[in-house]
Amino acid sequence: MKAFVFPGQGSQSVGMGKELFDAFAPAREVFQEVDEALGQKLSKLIFEGPDTELNLTENTQPALMAVSMAVVRVLEQAKPALISPARCKFVAGHSLGEYSALTAAGTFSIADAARLLKIRGQAMQKAVPVGIGAMAAILGLELPDVTAIAKEASGAEIVSSANDNSFGQVVVSGHKAAVEKAVALATAKGAKRAIILPVSAPFHCALMQPAADAMKAALAEVNMKAPSVPLVANVIAEQVTDPARIRQLLVEQVTGMVRWRESVMYMKAQGVTELIELGAGKVLNGLTKRIEADLTGRAVNTPKDIEEFAATL
Repeated sequence: MKAFVFPGQGSQSVGMGKELFDAFAPAREVFQEVDEALGQKLSKLIFEGPDTELNLTENTQPALMAVSMAVVRVLEQAKPALISPARCKFVAGHSLGEYSALTAAGTFSIADAARLLKIRGQAMQKAVPVGIGAMAAILGLELPDVTAIAKEASGAEIVSSANDNSFGQVVVSGHKAAVEKAVALATAKGAKRAIILPVSAPFHCALMQPAADAMKAALAEVNMKAPSVPLVANVIAEQVTDPARIRQLLVEQVTGMVRWRESVMYMKAQGVTELIELGAGKVLNGLTKRIEADLTGRAVNTPKDIEEFAATL
């Protein structure tokens, strides 16, 4: 049994999706729809860069969704009802990838998802002035250890676990000084590596509350349908189908921890044997191997990938 998963920030690269755009009309239609929804030529930025512009959060988030949906639409041309109980058990996405997952499953239109992610990116960047916050990856320690380190590093300032990506890979987020203290503590307590990440804001921590408020308002204005298959939501690592509950969880996700490791383990426990990553890069495929070695992982993002994968459906 398959689950389809969708990548988050960090998977972007200039030129992603260009092969699909050149080869398939459904992919071109996706990029055109996103461009029209946003009133900007995002596709040109995706294909040509510069990477400094693509890496701005407000551009990265809708861009990654566009590439994921281009893959989905091309696959759907070959295999209709791709995201259906007959073909997959769950959808899930890492952070912004949750919007891609829900769009693929019919909860959002592509245009609504693009606009929501533009708002989400702008609100996240605006929530904390540049230089005030930071994020760091802690490698070689498990979540309970990192959570304890974050608690020790917190005082007047905030730092907390933001992404539980896989065994031995946890990201912390918060005020810059507190994050730097957590890095030093993690190193002293035996982390293999503890490195400050090159991000523009401290995502998935309490400092993002203004962005959560902005998303609550934005999501309240959007029509949401029940997904065609259940979503395994980031903040609870369990399945959900009720649109009102999904809306609430998307708001909580802005400040809450992305429980990706637990989400993958949950899907396996529910009978999933294959995790298929639809969209840019292979980050989630790599995490799958670290979390559940006996799960089959596959990344699908090129015409060749699509041809080979479609033949297995």
